[in-house]
Amino acid sequence: MNATVAVGRPDTRLEGADKVTGAARYAVEYPVRNVAYAQVVQSTVVRGEITAVHTDAALAVGGVLAVLHHGNAPRVAAGVDAELYRLQEPTVHYRGQIVAVVVAESSEAAREAARLVRLDYDEQPYRTELSAQDPELYQPAHINPSLPTDVVAGDVDAGFAAAEIQLDLLYRTPSYHNSPLEPHASTAQWHDGHLLVHDSDQGSASVRDILARLFELPPEAVRVVNTHVGGGFGGKQYCKVQTALAALAARQVDRPVRLALTRQQMFGPVGYRTPTIQRVRLGADRDGRITTVVHDSVTQTSTVTEFAEQVAVYTRNMYAAANRRTTHRLARLDVPTPFWMRAPGHTPGSFALESALDELALACQVDPVELRLRNDTMIDPESGKPFTSRNLAACLHDGARRFGWADRNPTPRSEQGGRWLYGTGMAGSCYPARARPATASAAGYADGTFEVRINAADIGTGARTALWQVAADTLGVPSERVRIQVGDTALPRAELAGGSTGLASWSWAVVRACERLCDRLAELRGGVPAEGLLVEASTHEEVAAQATLPRYAYGAQFAEVRVDGETGEVRVRRLLGVFAVGRVVNPTTLRSQLIGGMTMGLSMALHEAGLFDVRYGTWANHDLASYHVSSNADVPAVEAYWVPDEDAQLNPVGVKGAGEIGIVGTAAAIANAVHHATGVRVRELPITLDKLLDT
Repeated sequence: MNATVAVGRPDTRLEGADKVTGAARYAVEYPVRNVAYAQVVQSTVVRGEITAVHTDAALAVGGVLAVLHHGNAPRVAAGVDAELYRLQEPTVHYRGQIVAVVVAESSEAAREAARLVRLDYDEQPYRTELSAQDPELYQPAHINPSLPTDVVAGDVDAGFAAAEIQLDLLYRTPSYHNSPLEPHASTAQWHDGHLLVHDSDQGSASVRDILARLFELPPEAVRVVNTHVGGGFGGKQYCKVQTALAALAARQVDRPVRLALTRQQMFGPVGYRTPTIQRVRLGADRDGRITTVVHDSVTQTSTVTEFAEQVAVYTRNMYAAANRRTTHRLARLDVPTPFWMRAPGHTPGSFALESALDELALACQVDPVELRLRNDTMIDPESGKPFTSRNLAACLHDGARRFGWADRNPTPRSEQGGRWLYGTGMAGSCYPARARPATASAAGYADGTFEVRINAADIGTGARTALWQVAADTLGVPSERVRIQVGDTALPRAELAGGSTGLASWSWAVVRACERLCDRLAELRGGVPAEGLLVEASTHEEVAAQATLPRYAYGAQFAEVRVDGETGEVRVRRLLGVFAVGRVVNPTTLRSQLIGGMTMGLSMALHEAGLFDVRYGTWANHDLASYHVSSNADVPAVEAYWVPDEDAQLNPVGVKGAGEIGIVGTAAAIANAVHHATGVRVRELPITLDKLLDT
């Protein structure tokens, strides 16, 4: 076969036309006969026990088929997932917990009836406020996903005391909410004891496994389809409550059921990024070389499930320091359970550490880029092993050159035009480069076409297009002769799209399947049976045998802002990021991911904040009218570039995940630029007008 060059080519998305014309089907858009609609009812108390459920008014609404609650809902298996054990018990763990589900002939009837359901509660005292002084803070056994809670190296106290420059700083970030275009949504239907779910999720294999356990079915009796997913940002990993409830309701009414959460209902029951309180202590010599770093994190979890975000982990691997300590403490509160959101841990952690490094640069009178170069290291500070590749310095140098950093006056408030103050800032970034095992199949046909099948999840990242390119190159044929199928548990198993592992994991399996097919075709001397030739390959053994080494993607973000000296209004004029993310499969989709991440970091820096009212145990701004996500008017010119980043110890394609590295460090770069413009250091996000009134 002739070699092709699909990998590295800026192909447009295979499904692009279907998406813009409406042909692409999402979770509640698949044609289903006799479908019913479900609407959830949420608790109005923070903590307590349900003592009565009043459903007469709801059942009187025309078209209502059922009102499910803990007193009449079908039973599911206990001990599978506490987040999915809804409508099984009268206990209320947090305000907004789903306590009933209405099923009706139309979505309008379901929503009206849900409004009429009334519940009585025996309310109990509750705790909802996160505080670093909480006497009930505790040390979890591990942090997400399974990392050690605290890490100590060297003599931290002595090192800090002996340092020429000492900084002791406190940073805070609020809660953030995953706000994908497609809400959490599912369509469930039962046929002869088999469950079919069209679902909006980031990994249908794990959803199938959980549903099978929840409803006590063999896995082969459950099929989950997620061909198109309208975004997730981590919030749709694993099975979510609406999926389980749609299946529960469909079983009860013996009809297919659609359940899509409203935008307001997505604030809480399906996860969010925990607020953080972070104390960073840096000890350094006068040249800016760090001798001691301490990063202590306080976050919250619920009484339902423990989730400990790995906030201080960013500090463990990013810069060299002989003395290091990172700790995590949790407050168990009567709140919804936090969950994954784009680059968990590294996103809030980088805001604290990269802001602190900017403060250190000022204290030492060292340029912020130079300070990071002086503390760069080719040896992982935590494991003591060399990084498989570390091109942070290349990102810093190239980013500074492209941005024009050399022309910067380092003095804060040094550039002013009329009422506007101008400033620039930067930050480094990193994110782990990992892979999970996967299985893929490849088929060849007599007409010269090929088909690759893998249960990958394309959540809007362009994954199916990149895998198609990898397959074409491995097969050595023009890409137009290759088809690809993803997003269905009927396909060979692959793990979820998360942790920036998707393409790195799936492409590995695709390469192996295509290589095996090529070998079989060579044995047949190019002849293909009339029925076609199908092979399958798994990477489980290869991934398990891979050495445990520090593998990371890196980046450097630069920001220019202007701040109104009279009102405190902040406008980002431009963002520029340079990244080291391994081999580039598709420049178009890669650039989209990096720009998207940086835009999300801008939103974090200036706009997003879940305003939690501790008196009522809920967010005051639980919709997109009051929870502001950066829109076109807020986003300036955003530029994303990358440097060559060869790494032979990754995977056959040589890729590193790029879905999350873009957000890491961006908020700090903007906060550092705001300080440069105004001289005001904002250590609590978002950077709002009131925090800059003294400009």
